[in-house]
Amino acid sequence: MSVAKGNYKKVTTLSLSEMKQSREKISMLTAYDFTLAKIIDGAGIDVILVGDSASNVMAGNETTLPITLDHMIYHASSVVRAVDRALVVVDMPFGSYQGNSKEALNSAIKIMKESGGHSVKLEGGSEIIESVKRILTAGIPVMGHLGLTPQSIYKFGTYTVRAKEEEEAEKLLSDAKLLEEAGCFALVLEKVPSKLAQKVAESINIPVIGIGAGNGVDGQVLVLHDMLGMTHEFNPRFLRRYLKLYDEITGAVQSYIDDVKSKRFPNEKEQY
Repeated sequence: MSVAKGNYKKVTTLSLSEMKQSREKISMLTAYDFTLAKIIDGAGIDVILVGDSASNVMAGNETTLPITLDHMIYHASSVVRAVDRALVVVDMPFGSYQGNSKEALNSAIKIMKESGGHSVKLEGGSEIIESVKRILTAGIPVMGHLGLTPQSIYKFGTYTVRAKEEEEAEKLLSDAKLLEEAGCFALVLEKVPSKLAQKVAESINIPVIGIGAGNGVDGQVLVLHDMLGMTHEFNPRFLRRYLKLYDEITGAVQSYIDDVKSKRFPNEKEQY
């Protein structure tokens, strides 16, 4: 079934605002390299997040903390070269903005100048609001991120759902409004109760994009490698796998190995 949507040749921060006003859901996926970014951009994705999840997906780290600013710029540059339509958001990595708004501004400028990305994303609310404001003074669009904030995993100690208790829920709502007032163009909510996420989306005018935050928000984001089934050990409730590429790629590689070992590859038509 086709779904009515705006005909945006190039998605911008203004486009996302218009989508919220017209109640068109926003589609967002991660990407970290040229090839996959080109595929999902050509398929019509609205937003591509060059996530610090590259630390896990691409580098095999246990957390997002090890990835550096230069690593993020490398991945973002690869994605930007592939993109014609989507808005590209680049995660600012751990240590590049917390506690020092001047360093945050310098980090954001470096990302924008060296990667060609269109905007940056920061995790946190009141704790990092000075960094958000300072980045915005340079004309750099900022996306916020509340709820489960993976860069703070050692503070939380778990990847469980956040803001289930009233006090934390109230702070999350307050932080969302604070980020909107500061000038953020959108907000990601990760692993929070669906009713709270819907309340946040209805309480602020900027788009709210959820991951594990229910269907009452303005859009959804998933890690590309998870939704394609390239990963197979990560199975949270919110994840829907649209393909099973882990099995298909494994089978293809095993077939290649068998063909090489049995001398079926290359055949006469596959050589000069």
